[in-house]
Amino acid sequence: MKVFEWDGNRRNLLPFLWIYLTANYIYCDVFTLHLAKYLEAFLSGDVGGMKITEEFLLVFAVIMQIPVIMIVLSKFLTFKLNKYFNIVAGIITTSIQAFTVTMGGTLHYMFFSFFEIFTGLFIIYLAVTWKQEKVEI
Repeated sequence: MKVFEWDGNRRNLLPFLWIYLTANYIYCDVFTLHLAKYLEAFLSGDVGGMKITEEFLLVFAVIMQIPVIMIVLSKFLTFKLNKYFNIVAGIITTSIQAFTVTMGGTLHYMFFSFFEIFTGLFIIYLAVTWKQEKVEI
């Protein structure tokens, strides 16, 4: 009995991995707002010594746009660009997440981070090992 089946088509798998990664980012942030001390800190505009300003939020909006745009790009880019963009986007998002884990966090943050980092590493692995299929005429 098969439990998991994949046709090996990375162009079909990568967008789903980016969706999975993005959903984990969002849910982690939503869960964080359920903790009173973090909600109060966000409302005060000072979280762990970081000032929550419009510029700060813009930087993180740009960072969050990376996995969101990769949902579409990883489906439609040409092979060479697809491979390159997935490697670069995977390195950026995974590095940022790995860095933030070193700063500590809540139990749920560490839990989500495990899946986010693993998914990012998996995306990088799939992109690095991706070989273009030869088209026979």
